Amino acid sequence: MSTRTASRPIGATMTDTELDMPIIDMAVPMPGFPAHRQFVLVRLNDEGLLYAFTSIDDPNLRFLVAPPEPFFPDYAPEIENEVFAALNTKDPDRLLLMVVITAGVNETTANLLAPIVVDRDSMRAMQVVLTGSNLPVRAIMRKDY
Repeated sequence: MSTRTASRPIGATMTDTELDMPIIDMAVPMPGFPAHRQFVLVRLNDEGLLYAFTSIDDPNLRFLVAPPEPFFPDYAPEIENEVFAALNTKDPDRLLLMVVITAGVNETTANLLAPIVVDRDSMRAMQVVLTGSNLPVRAIMRKDY
């Protein structure tokens, strides 16, 4: 099953914590962060292209994330049925994909191999490792954003 984010921008249903942002519950904790299961998205720019995926329990723990579509227009990973089950959903149109960004001095990269998948209805999420794909962990992002 393939899912895309082009018609479902993050800002369409998610806002900053100051504006009563819904809490996103991790169905499965992110690797390396088992104690952190609740996050919010904090918008970092007016265009809605960059967000901080911020832990409720420790606001200093945050991941820079972005919707993949503006940076990687052809990104449409296959999402396994187990992910739909873990998120308690069957509708791929209700899913939002976010890629984790690593900002560097000379280049910025996105982890296309392990996106964060969020069900917009239940606000449940999980980071998914797309096994069997050739997607990179450090895809260089376009500089025109």
